[in-house]
Amino acid sequence: MRLRHSFRLDPTLGQRIALAKAFGCARVVFNDALALRNHAHEHGLPFVTDTELSVRVITHAKKTPERAWLAEVSAAVLQQALADCTTAFRNFFDSLTGRRKGPKVELPRFRSRKDHRQAVRFTRNARFCVTATGRLRLPKIGDVAVRWSRPLPSEPSSVTVIKDSAGRYFASFVVEVPGEPLPAADAETGIDLGLGHFAVLSDGTKIASPRFLRRAEKKLKRLQRSLSKKEKGSRNRAKARLAVAREHAKVADARREFHHRLSTRLIRENQAVYVEDLAVKGLARTRLAKSIHDAGWSAFVRMLEYKANLYGRTVVKVSRWFPSSKLCSACGTVQGAMPLHVREWPCMCGAVHDRDVNAAINILAAGRAERQNACGGQVRPASARALADETGSLGSAA
Repeated sequence: MRLRHSFRLDPTLGQRIALAKAFGCARVVFNDALALRNHAHEHGLPFVTDTELSVRVITHAKKTPERAWLAEVSAAVLQQALADCTTAFRNFFDSLTGRRKGPKVELPRFRSRKDHRQAVRFTRNARFCVTATGRLRLPKIGDVAVRWSRPLPSEPSSVTVIKDSAGRYFASFVVEVPGEPLPAADAETGIDLGLGHFAVLSDGTKIASPRFLRRAEKKLKRLQRSLSKKEKGSRNRAKARLAVAREHAKVADARREFHHRLSTRLIRENQAVYVEDLAVKGLARTRLAKSIHDAGWSAFVRMLEYKANLYGRTVVKVSRWFPSSKLCSACGTVQGAMPLHVREWPCMCGAVHDRDVNAAINILAAGRAERQNACGGQVRPASARALADETGSLGSAA
């Protein structure tokens, strides 16, 4: 299984300048390649191949006065920029023909130098390496200090150097991680994701929602107000923008840490985890959009899925149309309309349900049924032998 391991970098001033050149050259090569292919499409010319593109926007461009500075960075960075352009077009064409699942992919767009997030990728052919002293050696950049939080599990196949909007540098390594199956667990759990509580488990456990963005709103409001008063293009505005970006980065880091801790705990304690397949994109268009983005349900479910594959566990998604909240987990009766403000409701059978706990129990039962069905298990009641008085049909009344 291939995973990414990210570590913080501490480049020197000279290395930051070299990285800025690499970011700029990769962006220019990508834009030149995109412009050539768009020009060929608009004028009815054949699609420009990768080989021809490499010759025109890299090899020949380096010999011109306008693009001579492309020779100052590693050729691997420029080749990876072309590979990114090709991948973007391939994803677009696959999306048109239906070979690519998921939402539709648009045509690739030009990269902007005003984008505060920049990245370049070095493959194994670029001869990057981790030195004996623990530094990351990059061609034409030098040995960059890395804040190692853990050793790499295997030799990385590529590394992406990223500068985020907060001005921080990261090295993202792609490594091959062998599966590490955990000892089998007897427990299984259903999870009802929500806003009042981030998650409610089928055993009644309620996990509070940290609401990281809501807690940082007061400070963000002050920083945003300060940013809006700065003159555009001034150094003070750049400092104010950086302060806002750093505060947002703190919120994102705290949310990601919470997701990692909770998903790891659930995967370690349960053999199977059942969650609802929520339409997050649709819910994010409602008046609850800020709270839904703050919760980060999609990122949490993705963590559950890849950790389940890594540790030999199972994650099953239950259909979003399954009436988990309105279905009585005791007798199976489906109630009528149930507004969000109804947190507890009584059933005709006499059971009184907590809305979220009842939904988690129903998600657990539905997930087990789907899992058994996918594995060929018995879902419907088994056939039984007819009784003696049931073997024949009743006589006709005629």
